Parts: sequence; structure tokens; C-alpha cells
Amino acid sequence: MRSSLLPYGRQSIDAADIAAVVNVLRSDWLTTGPKVEEFEEAFATQVGATYAVSFSSGTAALHGAAFAADLHAGDEAITTPLTFVATANSVLYQGATPFFADVSADTLNIDPDQVEAKISSKTRAILAVDYSGHPADLNVINELARKQGLIVIEDACHALGAELGSKRVGSIADMTVFSFHPVKHITTGEGGMVTTENEKIAETLRRFRNHGISSDARQRQRAGQWRYEMVQLGFNYRLSDIACALGLEQLTKLDANLVRRREIAARYSAAFRYLDSVVPPIVRADVNSSWHFYPIRLALEKLTADRAQIFRALRAENIAVNVHYIPVHLHPYYRDRFRFRGGEFRVAEDAFERLISLPLFHGMTDADVEDVILAVRKVVVHYAKFHQSRSL
Repeated sequence: MRSSLLPYGRQSIDAADIAAVVNVLRSDWLTTGPKVEEFEEAFATQVGATYAVSFSSGTAALHGAAFAADLHAGDEAITTPLTFVATANSVLYQGATPFFADVSADTLNIDPDQVEAKISSKTRAILAVDYSGHPADLNVINELARKQGLIVIEDACHALGAELGSKRVGSIADMTVFSFHPVKHITTGEGGMVTTENEKIAETLRRFRNHGISSDARQRQRAGQWRYEMVQLGFNYRLSDIACALGLEQLTKLDANLVRRREIAARYSAAFRYLDSVVPPIVRADVNSSWHFYPIRLALEKLTADRAQIFRALRAENIAVNVHYIPVHLHPYYRDRFRFRGGEFRVAEDAFERLISLPLFHGMTDADVEDVILAVRKVVVHYAKFHQSRSL
């Protein structure tokens, strides 16, 4: 149907973005300079948080959050199996153990009832993921955490701009983690952020990203002194001024990017409700999703093909679909280390067998969106066991 491949996600960079980066390249500070603080302050304001601490990637930000949660060997943290491996890996980086809780069948976010069942005397944190941009059930999770004295880390790497009730994601959990990878809502190339209302946590995060040192180069220059002290074990997880300048300019486009993503998602949902073999994603009544990607589930019992065949057929139409995600516990490392065999988390595993992520990014044209819709219709109608019963 298309002469060129339509990616599932892609950054949008314009002349203003390039100019912002060039200006920093011509300045005195390429890293640990003024743009870092400017970006953090602007980002905190955008999401309604008091503090924002930037990191070199979303993964580094997750690691920082796990460190700030004071996870150690012998501790446990509960998270979802239906996420990118970095969420659970951040727990392992601290020597702690990730425990998985199955997901809710509608949103594919972690199920609070399953979380409660997994809490033990060793549990220290809950890592909830906002799957595809739909906020997790944070009100219930926060209440559960308060009763048990646990820290809530929200992996919102999909959910910049999402809202739960009257609150913006970034101002709800104890710590909220964001990613600025090129397929996300804004990009710094690579980059991440942790937001929090807790000043002590913010100070810990700043030290952790800077080798555990209590001051940075710009602070020492302003004070006219050279002495620095390492007060904890940290890493070099700093985000450069180059990246932060790009992030600042990208942030001015966030609202428009969200409008476009929501338009595309609404168009998909309207089109696919007429296909018996396609289950569009669910959005709960109190949620405004930010739509990082658009995950459909295939009603395989109504098709003569499995997910792999549908995937290949859509790729043959030059629609670069994806799958999010292989459940973490089914990866070879987790199977080998924790003796997972499959079948432990049936909702997540069943969803995985049916999931296909359709292209969704703010730079898509109306023609691109229509190409995706037509390709999905063509492929699933071809493989339908029965004639599609609802009008197309």
C-alpha cells in the first residue's frame, strides 16, 4: 500500500530545535551548565512537580529512583511484567529483587489487587508503569503504599502529558520517571527525568547522577573554590546542556504534540470498533492518556492467522508495527535467574500473544493514519474466519 516504510515512532526536529542546540555549542557550557537547571525548572512546572532532576537516559533515571528509594540486597520491589526490561532491571542494579504482579485486563497496567497479594515483610517499593501512556491506578496504589509504608515509583516513560483525574502525571507518586528517547513525546536524543515533591529525595538524585559528589562544576565555579567531596556511591548519569537545550525547545511543542497524538488515537479507535477481530485499547473514564503508542489486541479466535503472521503481513504493507512487550519474566536472563517457566502471569502473557503496536507519533500525516487503518482492515479481513459482522 505504501512505497516507503512508516515507522511506529519517530522524533520531530525543526529549525528552532537546531538553533537552540547550536547556541549551546557556541557557549561556555556544554554540560553541568545553566541549561540543565533551566530545563529541570521548566519541566517541573509543566508536570506540576516541585522538583525535577535530569538524567542521561530514562534507564538512568529509573536507577536513580531505585537508589533514592533506598533499595538494597534483601529488599523486594513489586512491578509489572508487561514493561520494558529497564523497569525491573533498576531494582536488580540495587541488589534488590523484583517481584511481578499481573496486570488488569482492560488497561494492561499493574493490578492493585495483585500487588497487595505480593507484599511481604521485605517489600520496600512499588514500581507502577503507565502502559502506552495510560496512567496506572495510582490512587489505589498510593493508598496501599501508605498503609504498608512503601515508596511508589511511577515509570511514566510513556506518559508525559497524561492526566489522572485532575492531576498531571509527574505530581502523583513519590517519584515519577520520564524518558526523552526519540520515540517519546519530546526528545533530548537520550535523556530522562525524575520528579518528586520531596526535597531530600531530589538532593539524593542530584548527587547520585554526579558520582555521589555533593557539588557540581558550575556550583564550584560560582563559589570560586575547587574542593569537592564524594558523600555516596554514584554514577555519571548527567544530562548535557546540549541535550537540555533541545529539551527546552521541545517542551514548548509538547501541548501540540499531545493534541496530535490524541487525534490519531481517536481516529484509530473510531475505525477499529467496526472490526470484530481487533480489540482497541481501553481508556478509563478518569484518564487522559498521552498515547505513547497504540496497542491493539487481536481476537485470535476469530482469525486464521496468529500474531506473527498478522505482524508480517502488516510489515509487508510497509507499516512498521511493533510489539510492546515480551513480558520481563519470559526473557532468558529472568527465566534462568528466577526459574520462571511461563504461565505465572496469565493476563500479561495472554495479552502479549495478541498485542501489536500501531504507528503513532505526532509527525504522522492524515494520509499516514489512513494508510495504517486501511492496512489493518485489509490484513484482518483477509485472515478472518468469518465475514466481519459489523459494517466497515
